[in-house]
Amino acid sequence: MSLPWPMRGLYLAVGWVMVMLAVAGAVLPVLPTTPFLLAAAWAFAKASPALDRWLHTHPRFGPFLTDWRNHRAIPRRGKVAAVIGMTVSWLVVLLVSGNPVALAASGLCMACVAVYVVTRPSPPDRVPAE
Repeated sequence: MSLPWPMRGLYLAVGWVMVMLAVAGAVLPVLPTTPFLLAAAWAFAKASPALDRWLHTHPRFGPFLTDWRNHRAIPRRGKVAAVIGMTVSWLVVLLVSGNPVALAASGLCMACVAVYVVTRPSPPDRVPAE
């Protein structure tokens, strides 16, 4: 089943915008990479099998996307990095903002995301190729 052109174009546009945001997130410490890559994979899966395959076979990001797609799993290293990143971000809010509501709201939001991330399974061990 093929999507009508306007919907396919919309999914492709969303996918490419998400890829660009993910690339920005790879170099900017305040912007995450993974959520944007997951959104790009979702959009490309709907619009273009070739672009979906490209993301899932990418040497750097492909294994993580495949682990998420197949097992809804996050590597332990990714969990640690996410929790550390959220903690540092919250500390920045603490130092910069004098607003207790902003501090509480950001802390609650980050705590909920941290619980979600930490409770995801870790991916199964990969068998090295011979």
